[in-house]
Amino acid sequence: MNDSEPRTLDCGKTVEELSDYLAAGRTPFDPRIETCPECLNALQGLTRVSQLFHSLIQQDVADLPAPRENWFQDIMTNIHREVRAGRSLPLPHPDNRVNLSLTEGAVLALIRTVGDTVPGMLIGTSHLEGNVEELGAPIDVSVAASILWNQPIPDAAHTLRALISNALTKHTALNITSINITIEDLHEDMANKDMEN
Repeated sequence: MNDSEPRTLDCGKTVEELSDYLAAGRTPFDPRIETCPECLNALQGLTRVSQLFHSLIQQDVADLPAPRENWFQDIMTNIHREVRAGRSLPLPHPDNRVNLSLTEGAVLALIRTVGDTVPGMLIGTSHLEGNVEELGAPIDVSVAASILWNQPIPDAAHTLRALISNALTKHTALNITSINITIEDLHEDMANKDMEN
């Protein structure tokens, strides 16, 4: 997708429209947005990214590795990708006349939500690799994240891997063969830094 093109959700709203709506404090209240699962999912991701982005703007980055030039755009692009339906993941049902499925976008959003519960962690991208449309096919999960600069990376990655595994086992029928975690960026804890100043 060209960065200059509007990123449109399946419901017709664009990520840019949702970003503007969030910046306006979600006022005036828009029931089309507030009752749309895709929009609410995107707003949640945009809120989390916005909080980190504003923290990074305020901090003294001299002591930290510079983030990749396009890291913010990457996260915005991936939030857009996650809220789109994507492929259909079948769910088993005892009645063969019933066809249940879960969207790939919902699973990627689940991974992001789980990642947000790990202290100091921010999910950048996630991918499901394999034929998710075939029940029982082996699937590899790849996740890239940013982490608080003083957090022990192996511990955080282990926690994230376990949480993702539990969530996918509980909410999907995917046959997960591996969950690969890559830490791509570091960020600073602005809440503690502000208290020290």
